[in-house]
Amino acid sequence: MLYPSSLTYEEWRIAEQQFAAARKSKAGRPIVGGLRPILDAISYVVRTGCQWRQLPHDFGPWTKVYAHFRRMRLRGTLDIVLDRLREAARMAKGKSPSPTVAVIDSQSVKTAQQGGLQRGYDAGKKIKGRKRHIAVDTLGLLLAVVVHSAGIQDRDGAKALLIRLFKSFPSITMIFADSGYTGKLIGWCLAMFGWVLKIVKRTEQHVFRVLPKRWIVERTFAWLGFSRRLSKDYEVVPSNSESMVKLAMIRLLIRRLA
Repeated sequence: MLYPSSLTYEEWRIAEQQFAAARKSKAGRPIVGGLRPILDAISYVVRTGCQWRQLPHDFGPWTKVYAHFRRMRLRGTLDIVLDRLREAARMAKGKSPSPTVAVIDSQSVKTAQQGGLQRGYDAGKKIKGRKRHIAVDTLGLLLAVVVHSAGIQDRDGAKALLIRLFKSFPSITMIFADSGYTGKLIGWCLAMFGWVLKIVKRTEQHVFRVLPKRWIVERTFAWLGFSRRLSKDYEVVPSNSESMVKLAMIRLLIRRLA
């Protein structure tokens, strides 16, 4: 049975090609029943926000679906697929596969009742939960994500994000950020990676104005918000939270390329 979140024929053709290429670099047994039902089930969870245990029976045992999701995370399959899809989307727009500019920002979200690791209180947003720290390119496509306690300030949490960004994208030369990243982080970024961290400040208080570069990452958060699994942080461990963000972006990229 098909659901609104299920892959269309064109989307499945792209997804099959990318996931098959990612699996070639990782040893493992063939998926019983095929990959498409697994991807449709995972997409259902990300899009609707339901619990794994509440998956419709059409998808088979939820434990099997979750096991494949966990395996994709541990083997780095999601990272490989995301990188390949982003490169294809960038080239389709006439850009080079590797970005030279990134925009970073964070989003504080509440955690669910079961709690989990890495929880804290964001005094500025008055939210108890976690922060999603993301870096995007000038098209708003995800480059890196780190999920940590909401109690960690942006300029401190950004260090883990920038380290992860440097490992994957040494081609970057400039980072754009808001005023929450001022201070020692600017010098640290230059000394560690040779990157220029440019702060885009507000010109007027309490006035809506589209600010250069900053709107790009805000738009990405809006795109991710269409996936109801990201309305809160329902995951027990932050690594699963990061995977949900990656899956939401993978789904978006597949739909665009199709």
